[in-house]
Amino acid sequence: MTNPTANDKWFQDRAVEQIHMDQLKRVELFNGRAAMLGIVIGILTEAITGSGIAHQIGLGALVDGYAACRTQFLPFCF
Repeated sequence: MTNPTANDKWFQDRAVEQIHMDQLKRVELFNGRAAMLGIVIGILTEAITGSGIAHQIGLGALVDGYAACRTQFLPFCF
């Protein structure tokens, strides 16, 4: 016959693992929805203002070739 305490520990460990997996699924679902919402808001703001998402968050100089080279953000400019 098996040891009842070892069997109980296995069930407890399995229950804890299942709870963590359920929490992880909920958190990842929320993160995915928040990311989709952020992209949609960024695209709508781009459509309204005309400035891209990189410009909206202050990284416009990195995507503008001349400005990026001029301010030496990119080390491979000639």
